[in-house]
Amino acid sequence: MTSILYRGGSVHSAADPFAEAILVDDGVVAWLGADDTADGLAARADRVIDLDGALVTPGFVDSHVHVLETGLALAAVDLSAGAGVRSAAEALAALAAGARRLDAADPLGTETLLAFGWDEQTWPERRPLTRTELDDVAGGRPVYAGRVDGHSAVVSTKLAASAGVDRLPGGDAPDGILTADAHHAVRDASRRMSPERRARTQRAALESWAARGVVSVHEMSGPHLDTHEGLAGIMAQAADPADGLPHVVAYRAELCETADDAAELAALLPFLTGIAGDLTVDGSIGSRTAALRAPYTDLVAGPDGTAWYGNLYLSAEEIANHLIAVAGVGLQGGFHVIGDRAMDEVLAGLALAARIGGAGSLRAGRHRLEHALFVDAAALSSLLLHGVSLSVQPAFDAAWGGTTGMYASRLGPVRAAALQPFADLVGAGVPLAFGSDTPVTPVAPWAGVRAATAHEDPDQRMSARAAFRAHTRGGWRVAGLDHTGAGELRVGAPAHLAVWRAGDLTVQTGSERLSRLSSWSREARAGQPLLPDLSEGAPEPECLHTMRDGVVIHDQLG
Repeated sequence: MTSILYRGGSVHSAADPFAEAILVDDGVVAWLGADDTADGLAARADRVIDLDGALVTPGFVDSHVHVLETGLALAAVDLSAGAGVRSAAEALAALAAGARRLDAADPLGTETLLAFGWDEQTWPERRPLTRTELDDVAGGRPVYAGRVDGHSAVVSTKLAASAGVDRLPGGDAPDGILTADAHHAVRDASRRMSPERRARTQRAALESWAARGVVSVHEMSGPHLDTHEGLAGIMAQAADPADGLPHVVAYRAELCETADDAAELAALLPFLTGIAGDLTVDGSIGSRTAALRAPYTDLVAGPDGTAWYGNLYLSAEEIANHLIAVAGVGLQGGFHVIGDRAMDEVLAGLALAARIGGAGSLRAGRHRLEHALFVDAAALSSLLLHGVSLSVQPAFDAAWGGTTGMYASRLGPVRAAALQPFADLVGAGVPLAFGSDTPVTPVAPWAGVRAATAHEDPDQRMSARAAFRAHTRGGWRVAGLDHTGAGELRVGAPAHLAVWRAGDLTVQTGSERLSRLSSWSREARAGQPLLPDLSEGAPEPECLHTMRDGVVIHDQLG
């Protein structure tokens, strides 16, 4: 295996906060230290890279991704504000242009036009698209236009008819938005493709993570997201670092009632880390399908003024049975949980599983929850008691949080202000990992770190160091892989790293942020490794180079 010496920069390492150079040999960190010492190592390295002041850090882990969906989104019509779509009229224009492009490639009109990322909350019309509008702009072609949160969609008449949505729960909303089973059905219908196209789409997504400094992803597969064969294909493509893709941790969301159910799935997919992930206890706040204790403030369910509380998909008994079954075959269990009513059901399920299967067995399962926006004091104590980890998305808070964002419009500003209490989670010691939930929010790990430091409530802001750790070592820890040393740059650790052009570097000492120029002394550095400046307005670090297990999987350094 090739040995590479990186020199002339800064290395983010708690083992040596002053390191300017690092040697990777045989897939592991072989040495790190000062540039003057690196002179004697250059001759033994197969490649010497002059960092020119760049920053070397542990590579990021994205702890919640959807590989196939992300690959499809890369080639689909982007209806997000980030793509410049700021109204329903602009969304329809983008769909019309996408339909014309697809007509040229598929003149028979059989392929579905896919679109992602619309959010009516950001549009002046304050309404979603309609089925009739999709029919008009696409000329009768099947169209799937997914909302930004991935829990609802508007589709064309042709696609709706092929999936039989009028006979399914969630298919009869007056505004034409499909949720629940109806949404699952149209999503399935729109993802039918050849194995070759599926593999190309998955690879494109994995390559996009490598280009952003991500060395490992937690794939959240499920029946309405990808097939068993599709998940096996992802794992096969990413098994060998030499193939140039990030490491993949596999989760599959299929509810198990007994240990036999779990054993059957584990035998079918022997690479699984957990039967967990997007096993949904409820939906999302944006689609008003998250299960709440108090009703949504911006919706009533009927003309009689009936309040709407969202959808609860699993009971405490089902949750408990699943956790016991999955732990019985040595795998992690876990669930998607958004609303506070859904969290209550999860906590009841945890308590029931502890009574039936034993508290020690439950803790040993290292179970995990995805998203977990509502974590009050009761939830926090229960999660700690049962050894549950959290995989959270700080980008959700940046996009929709605070007292004036989408969460506030759905829940009211008081309830919205209590969401995603990052500092409480860190302070209590809950194992924490960060992810993007891509394609719901973009693959932008430094933006995720920044978001966790910028919560609207100052008391809930994480330090940059803690947030960075959650997005690096935290991902390995939640997957049970931190014993390998992954997520840190120290001698003997696996060489999972990224190189960044990062502008000013900073270190936090108490409440003081010190620039690189003023913080080079040991006293000022306080033994803490440097990070990019993540303050508001600071430029986003640019990924120049990514390495997984000593193999370069992205390179702009020549």
